[in-house]
Amino acid sequence: MDGDWECLRADVRRTIDELIADGRESGVQVAAYLHGSPMLDVHAGSADRATGRALGGDTPIWSASTGKALTATVVHVLAERGELDYDLRIAEVWPEFGRHGKEWISLRHALTHTAGVPVLPADVTPEDFTDWDRMCAIVADSEPIAPPGAVSAYHAWTFGWLVGEVVRRVTGRRVSQVLAEDVAGPLGVADELYLAVPAADLDRLARVEDRNLSALFAFASANLPHFDRVAPAGVRPGAEIGGRADVLAAEVPATGTVTARALARMLAALIGEVDGVRLISPDRLRAATTPDGPSGPEWVFGQQTTWGLGYAVDDDGSFGAAGSGGSLGFAYPELGLTVAATKTLLAAGDGDPMEDLRVRIRDAVAARR
Repeated sequence: MDGDWECLRADVRRTIDELIADGRESGVQVAAYLHGSPMLDVHAGSADRATGRALGGDTPIWSASTGKALTATVVHVLAERGELDYDLRIAEVWPEFGRHGKEWISLRHALTHTAGVPVLPADVTPEDFTDWDRMCAIVADSEPIAPPGAVSAYHAWTFGWLVGEVVRRVTGRRVSQVLAEDVAGPLGVADELYLAVPAADLDRLARVEDRNLSALFAFASANLPHFDRVAPAGVRPGAEIGGRADVLAAEVPATGTVTARALARMLAALIGEVDGVRLISPDRLRAATTPDGPSGPEWVFGQQTTWGLGYAVDDDGSFGAAGSGGSLGFAYPELGLTVAATKTLLAAGDGDPMEDLRVRIRDAVAARR
């Protein structure tokens, strides 16, 4: 396989080097697996421009909502074992959540962003994010914007506490612990896939910086009436919050800290076997990636969005997640392909180079079928 894809690897490397040279990027990782084996693992640039530390393939990077793929995967691994049911009513295991008419919201609604509870208080702070019980109490006391299943509304932050608290109540373990023990551990990447970074590993992380993502948030705040309700000014998912050690170490499972190669490996173990590990069955995979929820524009951004159970589902047959600033991780079951990318310079509005690379890798593999 090494020789088969050497030209593609060189092309990806050349593209990344050019992006770094012209200042559009500072540190980038791109990785892909094909039929359970590593196909591509390219990394270049800086992990920390202030110190000159180089970015390695094993350097984790805070990757915003791309981390939702990790949290969703935890759910499916537990469901595969019979420990969770997608149609579990959240209030059955978390009674406080049933306030204000939320007693019929299910785990399925949370996974498909149709629970109707995407909103956070306007004055929520990063310090609040470090207090799991406080954030769960806020979510439990929230009033829904719509009945369960009625409206697709991106639960940018609340997704993590909704799903994570169900996992904790059912298993007695935090979602980051389940990820480490039942997903990342068996795949040999427990030090590269995090929902909460251990204090001892914080110095290993890359440092994310803002290029122009904050400008996009300012535009969204001014032009999208629901944006600030979902991502209040103090906790927008950019470099400021993604650079805080206290938040990185906390359980905030709507986001994650990953390497591209570990994320590609995890996705590969969802669609097939990787070194003897397959995380879920083919039937479970189909259930997790079948579109679910209402049609029509999404409530926050006004765009058409298709969700499976915790993963975005694209028209090209892929499923996965993408994060503010340019990270992504997607799997193509029919191609046996997974692609992941993450980077340190968070940007928007000037094209999407990581998405372009994803498409380039996908097309190269599809052309050889």
